[in-house]
Amino acid sequence: MEEIKTKPDIKMLKEKARIIRMEILKMLTEAGSGHTGGSLSAADIVAALYFYKMKHKPEDPLWKDRDRFILSKGHAAPVLYAALAIAGYFDRKLLKTLRKIGSPLQGHPCSRKLPGVEISTGSLGQGLSIANGIALGLKISKSPSRVYCLLGDGEIQEGQIWEAAMTASHYNLDNLCAIIDNNGLQIDGRCCDVMCIDPIAKKWEAFGWNVLEINGHDMEAIVDALDRVEIVKGKPSMIVARTIKGKGVSFFEGKVEYHGIAPTNEELENALKELEI
Repeated sequence: MEEIKTKPDIKMLKEKARIIRMEILKMLTEAGSGHTGGSLSAADIVAALYFYKMKHKPEDPLWKDRDRFILSKGHAAPVLYAALAIAGYFDRKLLKTLRKIGSPLQGHPCSRKLPGVEISTGSLGQGLSIANGIALGLKISKSPSRVYCLLGDGEIQEGQIWEAAMTASHYNLDNLCAIIDNNGLQIDGRCCDVMCIDPIAKKWEAFGWNVLEINGHDMEAIVDALDRVEIVKGKPSMIVARTIKGKGVSFFEGKVEYHGIAPTNEELENALKELEI
C-alpha cells in the first residue's frame, strides 16, 4: 500500500465498509459492551482511508513513510480494529477478544498493545493536539507523509479542540486533515441540546482551515474530498462528514441509546441479515 491510488474502486470500498460494519457488530456482541452507534457511523470514512487514501504497510506498521491515522474519538475503537484486521495487521480471529482481559483490543486503542495503533486515545478532545504535533514533526523533517484525525461531533465541545484548531492554522499544517463524524448525537442526547456546535463549517473556516462538507456515507464524496484536501497548501483541512449514528442497521440508526450499548444476540442476527443483502 505504498502508492496512493488515483482511481478509487468505489464498489470495493463500499464492500470494505460493509464488512467493517459486520465485524464491528460481531465483536461488540461477543464483548457484551462497547460503542455501537459511533463505530458504525464512521465505517465508510475509515474504509476510504485505509483502503484508498492512506499509505501504510500492514507488514511494517512503523514504516517511516506511512500516513498516520489518529482516532481521537477513541471509544469508536471497533471501527479501527475492524479496519486494521481486514487490512492484514493481525488475524481477524483476534477481533473476538475485544475488551477481554489480556487482549490487545482494549476498550480504547492502545499503541503499546496493538500494531497499527499510532497513539492511545479515548480522553476526548486530545487527539487533534496529538495530530498537530505529529504533522508539525513531519513537516520539519520534510516528510511527505500526511496525518488524518477522526473527531466526534460531541468531542468538539471540548476547549482543547479549539486551541488545537488555532495551532494547526498558525503553523500552516497543510499535511493535516481532520474529519468530523457529524452524526448529531452524543452520549447525553442531541449535540444541539447538550452544547450546540453549529455552524460547524463556519467555525473551522474562521479558525483558518480549509473546510469541505460532505455526506459521510457517500463513498464517491468521501474519496473526492480526501483527494481535494491533499492538494491544499498553506492551511490544514477539515472534512465535515454528515453521518447517521448506527448507519447500516435500520433499528440502530439515529438512536442515541445505542451510543454505548452492544447488540444482543438477537439484534446481531437481524443486523447481519440486513448487512448481508
